[in-house]
Formats: sequence, structure tokens, C-alpha cells
Amino acid sequence: MPKVVSDQRATYESNELFRRLSRETEIKYTGFRDRAVEERQLRFQSSCRSGKAEIAFVSSGTNFTLQFYPWTVENTQGIPPPKEYVNFEREPGKVHLKAPFILNGVCVCWKGWVSLHRLDGMGCIEYDDERAQVEAQQGNSMQQSMQSVTGPKHKHPSTGGGGGSSSPLDKRPRLH
Repeated sequence: MPKVVSDQRATYESNELFRRLSRETEIKYTGFRDRAVEERQLRFQSSCRSGKAEIAFVSSGTNFTLQFYPWTVENTQGIPPPKEYVNFEREPGKVHLKAPFILNGVCVCWKGWVSLHRLDGMGCIEYDDERAQVEAQQGNSMQQSMQSVTGPKHKHPSTGGGGGSSSPLDKRPRLH
């Protein structure tokens, strides 16, 4: 099963969900809502430093658990995210975040910032053309390797498809 749709760009440009999420809009950190504000602030910063956080688009109510690592990093256990993906130094009182992922079969990158005090900010998704090309190539090569392993699909002679009987199994008597 492919991870991405066949024409990612067309899907991104025509789908209403992608149109809404691609506009920069208000976002909020949604983790640990039952905790005090000070504890939520600390937990948010800790989550970002460990490479993940729960973020919601306020206007649509769309929630994501984002991972702030490049596509090439598979095992994120114990590895701090690169500064390009989690940047506490760019603006005082804010953290700038970047998280690539596949949404509804389309490669996108979430980008935004969150206030370290209010735990809200602005964010949007962008089409990730570079990763879309890589995923499409991987999907094509996987499909080709599956076809070479399984071979072409033939209908069984008893169902009316295929040619004559070439296998000894095809020549055995059938119970009707």
C-alpha cells in the first residue's frame, strides 16, 4: 500500500482541508490541559526539546502530534531535534518549529511558532515538493519490485481466463 497519493500536488491544491491549513492561522499547544499554566509551559518546552508536541489549529479544531525531525531521522529516541526544527533562540519568548509529515497521502511540512508564555502562536502547513518526489520514487520502485516478485496476474483456466493447460495441476480431474 503506497504511503502517498499518485498526484500529491494536485491533491494539495484542490483539497479544502489543505487550503484551510495552508493559511497561517492561530495555533495552540494542547498537551496537559488539566495542569496549571506554569507546569504546562515547562512540559511544552520539555516536549519541544525531546522533539514532539501536540498542536491544534484553533479555527478548524485540527489536532496534530508533531515530530520535529527531518525525514531522514528514523529513531528519534534520545536524539535532540536539530535547531532548524526547534529553535528557541530565533525570537525571545517564542519557539519556532518545523515538522515534516504525510497528511492524507500528501507530503507536507508544518511550520510555525508558539509563545512560551501563552502557549499559542501562528502556524500553517506547506507542500513539501522535495519529499513528495522522493516518496513518489520509492512508491514506484516498491510497486515494480512487488510485480517482479509476484509476476503478472493470470486468471485460472477454470474461471475462463488464461490459455491452455500447461501445468500438471491444470490437467488433473476436477470435481464439479
